Amino acid sequence: MMATSTRWRRRTVPPAVTARRALWTFVTINVAIVEFLFVNSISGGNPTLIAARFFGAQATLLTAFQLLLVARMPWLDRRLGMDRLTLWHRWIGFGLLWTVLIHAVLIVAAYADLANTSMTKTFLTLSGVSASLLGMLAAAVMVVIGVASTRSLRRRLPYEVWHALHLLLYVALGMTFVHQLLETTAFAATTFAIAYWRALWLFTFGTLLIGRVVVPVWRNGYHRFRVSAVVRESGDVVSVHVTGRHLDRLPAMPGQFFIWRFPGHNHWWLANPFSLSAAPDGDTLRLTAKAVGSTSAGLHQLPVGTRAFLEGPYGALTSLHRSREGALLIAGGMGITPIRALLEDDEIGDDVVVLYRARTESDAVLGEEVRNLVAACGGQLYLLTGRSQEGAQPFEVSRLRTLVPDITERDVYVCGPPAMTSAVLDSLRALQIPADQVHAERFNLA
Repeated sequence: MMATSTRWRRRTVPPAVTARRALWTFVTINVAIVEFLFVNSISGGNPTLIAARFFGAQATLLTAFQLLLVARMPWLDRRLGMDRLTLWHRWIGFGLLWTVLIHAVLIVAAYADLANTSMTKTFLTLSGVSASLLGMLAAAVMVVIGVASTRSLRRRLPYEVWHALHLLLYVALGMTFVHQLLETTAFAATTFAIAYWRALWLFTFGTLLIGRVVVPVWRNGYHRFRVSAVVRESGDVVSVHVTGRHLDRLPAMPGQFFIWRFPGHNHWWLANPFSLSAAPDGDTLRLTAKAVGSTSAGLHQLPVGTRAFLEGPYGALTSLHRSREGALLIAGGMGITPIRALLEDDEIGDDVVVLYRARTESDAVLGEEVRNLVAACGGQLYLLTGRSQEGAQPFEVSRLRTLVPDITERDVYVCGPPAMTSAVLDSLRALQIPADQVHAERFNLA
């Protein structure tokens, strides 16, 4: 490996900071435009109705933001990571739910007050108006999705059910768009308002369509991915090698992941995010997985020649974010797969320390490969085995200082089970390691 330490020293602004600034600039500009349009559309009238229309405008803007966060834009994803974008999508979704509900209640209350009648009667009357009915149906769909996304219910739902419910969001989006076209009070008050809202929807629809449909379909048609080999690494761990056409043109980096489907072997909706367990070499891609679910458990039965459908590459756990000469790579369990791939990245350099957490030495997936790669670059590998005991946690602050005395001067990459990742990040914060030196990613599908 060849160290290239001078490159990240010259980078004054971390990529993640650049992406966050771009996002906040986009958000600020659009919020300012929406508030300007709303204020200029007020011409007196019922205060409750004005408040309802205010929340309606905010709900429309939040819908656009929420969809753009999961449009899988490569520039954003490489700098912020799908896990962070999905988390923001989730929290905006809950904010959107409450905004829509407040908008709906205020609309009914306002018209009930104007007609001097009950809210129930007003609700039934409004349901006979096309624009209002579409808004009601869209709100109902959003409520169902919001309830299904609560942590307690989400854990009980099979992924396939949760995913199917989320697909209804596109139906709600269509109804919201038509609702907005038919609602002329605020959205079509001026020529500029019409142009702005249509431009925002066109950008949102276009970005979502390109990122979620056009690019994956084109990429799979162009590369024609197929399984070339299936290798059992241990009793419940298997590596799948995938080949295809022109893989040297696939913009994948060590540390990234794809969403993998094997149509013909599994149902099309069964998909899993698996990291590349080896750096892409222009000829093959490799995933390594443990049998923990119905999809991953069946990987060892994949026939050679099976078509593969890949979405990606995704993820920000890459050398793009390097800021220091030395690197500390921390892995636990199957989190070793992107770490093992990073060891083949020349930009990680030679000053590497790897902390690999496994229950026993025999449980260390790809342990021999990791050992050889670390030895080849002259780095250090610490295999941390055994059960965690109270008072002797493997990633507590004192132990990290002992194993890696210069830890505060290194980039730290973390990948592992959620509990382990949280423990490591807590210790890194206690060590006061700057956030731009810490790179961790959790897999979430949205």
